[in-house]
Amino acid sequence: MFAPFARGRAVRSLALDLVGAEVLLPGAGLVRARLSLSDGVITPESVGRSVDLRGYRIVPGIVDLHGDGFERHVAPRRGAMIDPAEGIIAAAAEFAANGITTAVLAQFYSWEGGLRGPEFADDVMRAIARARGDLATDLIGQLRLETHMLDAYDRLPGLLQDWGVGYLVFSDHLPHARLEQGRKPARLTGQALKAGRNPERHLELMQQLHAQRDDVPAALDRLTRVLAGQGVLMGSHDDPTAQVRAEWRARGVRIAEFPETIEAAMAAREGGDAIVLGAPNVVRGGSHNANVSARDLIAMGLCDALASDYHYPSPRRAALMLVEQGICDFGTAWDLVSSGPARVLGLKDRGALVAGRRADLLVLDANQRVAAVMAGGTFTYLTGPVGARFLEAGT
Repeated sequence: MFAPFARGRAVRSLALDLVGAEVLLPGAGLVRARLSLSDGVITPESVGRSVDLRGYRIVPGIVDLHGDGFERHVAPRRGAMIDPAEGIIAAAAEFAANGITTAVLAQFYSWEGGLRGPEFADDVMRAIARARGDLATDLIGQLRLETHMLDAYDRLPGLLQDWGVGYLVFSDHLPHARLEQGRKPARLTGQALKAGRNPERHLELMQQLHAQRDDVPAALDRLTRVLAGQGVLMGSHDDPTAQVRAEWRARGVRIAEFPETIEAAMAAREGGDAIVLGAPNVVRGGSHNANVSARDLIAMGLCDALASDYHYPSPRRAALMLVEQGICDFGTAWDLVSSGPARVLGLKDRGALVAGRRADLLVLDANQRVAAVMAGGTFTYLTGPVGARFLEAGT
């Protein structure tokens, strides 16, 4: 199983017995049980220092497979963030407040330029590498490559190794239909200005990339062979049809990220590919761009993991909504934001509250809000009422 991600340096963790709470255990659901932590992992033996968490629930920490909401932290305004690593640290505080203990930061490598351009991607990936060693929350970089950027293919494998990034997702945001018809794409001027380009030059670039579309499949065949040889985990974004999913699978691209249709999702399931859906889609009750409803796919068993996409509070909220609406029981719903995404990433050391695994956990209060979060046995978020209980235990 693929698990290439380097870990940050060790952070001092606590030795505690968490008692009195309902604990989500694999195969058992929510049960009242003692959960003991020592040296950053869950241990079967009592460690002697008890914290009374009666009235709370303890669940595995959220593993977020895809999130790009950190963009506003690293670049809130043009020129406002000199060191993106400072923004990554600020984003990590938001991850923690929303129960995320492992965060995949999805960064574009795109012809769109600006915050999605290659230069900014280089800055962000290096910033993640600088920041992650100081944080208990585990940060994982994901590169979102626009497929028509053929000029970048030769240098990409080396860049991924240089950045320490082992996760790449392919996407294509070119408006091919409009370009084929000779029409100007929607929002052309605004997009060009964000990229710092003249609109006419931006359109010319899009037309050039569209014109080389027939060369893309063979180039992808070569690139994916190289990346597979490096052990890179690969996914595709917004698969529209079963045929498209089959083409990606043939290249070793085994993650279907946000399939647009039931057909594409069913093809992924039948082919043994992992299916990642957007948690905001669940919370909203449907896709913001009229694609298939994530709730419908989950009810059909066509989901392995829910991701924050652009909104970090959504994974927790989506799991709870699935329970409220009777689509899943609590354990099944929470698996979609914890053990499910951990399996997709090949991370066997987290995702469930099992002895020997990382002490990544989330404490929910009676209103199902985040009360405390620990990553590797270290607090990353702690609110007043539950914090008082930990202090009473002499931590």
